[in-house]
Amino acid sequence: MQRWDRVEAFVEVVRLGAFKAAAERLKVSSSHVSRLVSQLENQLGTTLLYRTTRRIRLTEAGSVYYQHCHHLVEGFREAEAAIKDLQARPIGLLSLTCATTFGERYLAPLVNDFMVQHPQLEVRLHLTNRQVDIIDEGFDIAIRMGALEDSSLVARRLCERREYVVGSPTYFTHRPQPHALSELAHQRCLIGSRDHWRFAVEGVRREVRVAGPWESNSGPALLDAALKGLGLAQLPDYYVEPYLASGELISVLDAYRHDDSAVWAVTPHHRHRSPKIRQFIDFLVERLPARLPRRR
Repeated sequence: MQRWDRVEAFVEVVRLGAFKAAAERLKVSSSHVSRLVSQLENQLGTTLLYRTTRRIRLTEAGSVYYQHCHHLVEGFREAEAAIKDLQARPIGLLSLTCATTFGERYLAPLVNDFMVQHPQLEVRLHLTNRQVDIIDEGFDIAIRMGALEDSSLVARRLCERREYVVGSPTYFTHRPQPHALSELAHQRCLIGSRDHWRFAVEGVRREVRVAGPWESNSGPALLDAALKGLGLAQLPDYYVEPYLASGELISVLDAYRHDDSAVWAVTPHHRHRSPKIRQFIDFLVERLPARLPRRR
């Protein structure tokens, strides 16, 4: 049966390039590391390392063995760290970014609730409608809405999100309600942060470019314009569902609504997440859906 300490010693010698450095990393003597590697070679029946007074060099067999074993050592250590973190408290600085309105209404109160539970934690909450590069700008978590495009990041779904095309009853006294996507060309469309609206046609995502006399990158401003009858707007559920329930807004083109859109917690691609990141995302998964308005 293969001994794990022999494999770990071999991997550390190769990774650090010296028996002495590996011994310091493993907190044992150099002779003990050398003995473990020799035992592994005897067990495998082959030479893994060429040893000289100045350096070590992998044999062909050693190179193959290292390629298969080094990620196992890393995975073992990740597993140990993950178990230790199960009971660890979130400490240090937690850096977050989110779109402005969603962050003010829904994320910030939950961040504050989390800090009440963990007063030893520090938080930096940056609200912006700009697409932030979380790696270059040093954020632990970004809260993003809609379809995700960056596959280099790790995403966890927090809750569902629906987008509606809405207009006020006042607006529809002057223009007919559209029933097909082609009819949007004859409507006054209020432009938000993008000039194309997303729909689903027979299960396939489709984008329709829209135009109109009004444009803003502010969600609340867009909502106010729609409520005052200035045109149609495409807005997420947490903006419009209370007004749909009250009758102040009317939803159109529901047959084409693109429902596969969610709120996500996005993090850099690390194998192991610190307790502050893991526990905060778990907290959002548990608490966020209950805070969002939902149409009855």
